[in-house]
Amino acid sequence: MRLLHTSDWHIGRTFHGHSTDDHLAQVLAALAAAVAENAVDVVVVAGDVFDSSTPKGEAFTLLNGAVAAIRAAGATVVLTSGNHDGPARLGHMARFAAFGGVHVLADLGALATPVAVPDSHGEVLVYGIPYPHPEFLRAAFPGFTGTTQEAAHAFAMDLIRDDALARGGAEARFVVAAHTFVSGEAGGVASTVEDGGRAEERDITRGGLDIVPPSAFDGAAYVALGHIHSRVTLSPSVRYSGAPLRFSFGEISSGKGAWLVDIGDAGTAPEVTWLELPTPRAVVRLVGTLEELLADGAHPEAVDAWVDVILTDDLRPRDAMRRIQERYPHAVTLTHRPANVADHGAATYAERTRGKSDTELIASFLEFTRNGHGVSEAEDQLIAEALGALDATEATR
Repeated sequence: MRLLHTSDWHIGRTFHGHSTDDHLAQVLAALAAAVAENAVDVVVVAGDVFDSSTPKGEAFTLLNGAVAAIRAAGATVVLTSGNHDGPARLGHMARFAAFGGVHVLADLGALATPVAVPDSHGEVLVYGIPYPHPEFLRAAFPGFTGTTQEAAHAFAMDLIRDDALARGGAEARFVVAAHTFVSGEAGGVASTVEDGGRAEERDITRGGLDIVPPSAFDGAAYVALGHIHSRVTLSPSVRYSGAPLRFSFGEISSGKGAWLVDIGDAGTAPEVTWLELPTPRAVVRLVGTLEELLADGAHPEAVDAWVDVILTDDLRPRDAMRRIQERYPHAVTLTHRPANVADHGAATYAERTRGKSDTELIASFLEFTRNGHGVSEAEDQLIAEALGALDATEATR
């Protein structure tokens, strides 16, 4: 069986206030074409299909179009819910969709009910673990008493392994889709972030309670993970595909795509290859003075990209963002970070100002805010006059 592993579509998400849906639609169309080209049997979407638990109507339209294209390309579709999804909304038509080969696994109570996909060796059981908040899992299974993601996944996997054994015996082959933070180290991802990107997602952990070890999924032929936006390999059979789009400047170097997974006979390791997907709009960070960034021929790669600008001018140029956007229309963030900011070391403000006169304090403040540019003679005279007038006023009180 050939499986395509994708996740974290985040339909409806914005990039610094700008919709990403048109770009996502392009990428998902390319994904459907890849399904046909590579004769994929099943596409697994490992959570965070939507960016919100209350998606707008346009989000459902995009999802329906993408899923219809994948089905037309010949693959069964299995989607499961992540922490951003509203399981009830994502799964509200699940029973009807299943008749058309689209399986929405968003019901925690049915996490041990698989989608059976036939192949030349029999069938592969595909299970989905909807994002298992421990409180919700306790509501679905009164026998569960855990309070962490690790405990929740251990409980869910015990149910899945028991069900797979009952259906196929010791030779049963099963795949698990899960949306969580899996790590081989306490407090961090001990894995290979293969594209150089950061393993980034909002609200990943809370005091280490949400970390799940890879060993929790022992027994599965393949584990399709979602939640981390860069592709990550924890073991040959436990992987994150990452998101299909760059959703932040932290993902500048993060290559986007999906995993193609060939699952053979029982006991054989899966063969996994990376499928690159197109990038409708690149993400670029530009650093330099305004004059450098606007110079003729500078940074042609950024003209149609999302751009994060870091200006190094000593003084912040007037109308900087407007002028930047005339050259780079998709510049969305700007930070002023002068190259010659004074380094005061460990000295406190009180230590730096001790013994200085009012004139010296004002002059040093202006020099600091101007990044090393001192006070002119005319300004020095104005400061002296202002302080003299203040002294005269206070003397008459």
